[in-house]
Amino acid sequence: MKTKFLSIAQRARHLGGVLSVGLTLLLISPATTIAQAQAQPLVNLGAAGDFALLAGSLVSNVPNSAVTGNIGLSPAAGSNITGFGDAEIVGIFYTVDATGPAGSVPSATMLLAAKGDITIAFNDCAGRMPVPEGVYLNPGAGNIGGMTLTSGLYKFTSTLSISGSDLTLTGSDTDVWIFQIASDLNVANGIHVTLAGGALPANIFWQVGTSATLGTTCVFQGTIIADQSIALNTGATLNGRALASSGAVTIEGSTVTKPGLTAAIDDEMVPGTYRLSQNFPNPFNPSTTINYQLPMSSQVTLTITDMLGRELAVLVNDVQRAGNHEIEWDASNYSSGTYIYRLQAGSFVSVKQMVLVK
Repeated sequence: MKTKFLSIAQRARHLGGVLSVGLTLLLISPATTIAQAQAQPLVNLGAAGDFALLAGSLVSNVPNSAVTGNIGLSPAAGSNITGFGDAEIVGIFYTVDATGPAGSVPSATMLLAAKGDITIAFNDCAGRMPVPEGVYLNPGAGNIGGMTLTSGLYKFTSTLSISGSDLTLTGSDTDVWIFQIASDLNVANGIHVTLAGGALPANIFWQVGTSATLGTTCVFQGTIIADQSIALNTGATLNGRALASSGAVTIEGSTVTKPGLTAAIDDEMVPGTYRLSQNFPNPFNPSTTINYQLPMSSQVTLTITDMLGRELAVLVNDVQRAGNHEIEWDASNYSSGTYIYRLQAGSFVSVKQMVLVK
């Protein structure tokens, strides 16, 4: 029997090949981390981005929940927003008619635009290219519990489940995750989706072909864009948005917080808080500019009164989008003196004085 001797160079090449195979197997093993896919731009939610909850047929709540952000319903009547107490929402109810909860704002045209933007965003997510393959296609065989995923585009050809163990999304504050899900999204009770490395809920999008269910006490991150319905079971937390195109959004003792868009779309930054600035110039003659900022779409009223509280002018009385706003007041027809300008946006109220000197 002949013995085959390998040269040092041949043995090195052989060892390198074994190591290469081993490393490849490590990357695609189900145990953990998937390497970064191609970078993805943010999904532009348009008018739908102003909402924490937006649905087609029903928005229902079992107290006590806490929602930070606007709530909208279209085309169903406003009376299909049910179960909310006075202190459960920091934001505005928008409805297609006058049958909504106390304090709701009828705005059928704006809601029609927002629902249309849900469809645009859904199709954007579903149509992102290139089509995921390899480790980005059905990772974890459709259950990504216990995995750590870096940013990129992931595709699931059936239901996506997150169960067994928590999911970690790791990346920077500019990284974007998009999950294309052909049918349902199901998150098991008590599961947490955690963020690492600076990852932001504003940059995470779950495009759901049918409906999504978040289990009891789970913690979830990102915007859910579902063709049908979205349900948050008892005690579930969503740092993001629940946008249901045709069906219902239902919550039960849940916490929903619409994320601030710290990553810009077309370099337009959304403020984090309401704010009314001091007019400039001040004192002024005969005109001055008033600036204010809105963190979400709001019903805005900006009025001018004299020192006795008599209303002299209404500068704004309309629903305005989130962002920075400014308006000029021409006081040519008014006498020198001190005047008051008052901004009300949703439940936010701020009052400041200005001085006209002629």
